[in-house]
Amino acid sequence: MENNEHTEAGASMTESSKSGISKSERQWGMGCHLVGLCGIVVPIPAAGLIATLVTWLIKREDGLFIDQQGKEALNFQISLFIYAAICIFLTVIGIGLLLLFPLAIFAFVCIIIAAIKASEGIAYRYPICIRFIK
Repeated sequence: MENNEHTEAGASMTESSKSGISKSERQWGMGCHLVGLCGIVVPIPAAGLIATLVTWLIKREDGLFIDQQGKEALNFQISLFIYAAICIFLTVIGIGLLLLFPLAIFAFVCIIIAAIKASEGIAYRYPICIRFIK
């Protein structure tokens, strides 16, 4: 069993060195996605957007992977902000509140998936994301 664990650890190290993405870059890439959860947890409008923007601005110079994943997370947060604003506007006709809850669940699931992929060193692209920052 010990030999099997050693082989799996060696395979992980080989995959990490093949991609050329350091552990620190993967962690900060993951962090760029996870701070977006502030928008779901903290009841401040655009909290996830602001947290993602600040994280990306501070760490974007530290690696290409961090910059890439930070931009992707920021684009997703901007898109979510727009979608939420549309939902709030649609509360006038009564369907906005019905759409906000599924939007929050969708955002939560996508952010968790993106964070897991980033921790593995895999670049993640969000679905239905408008790419404002390239």
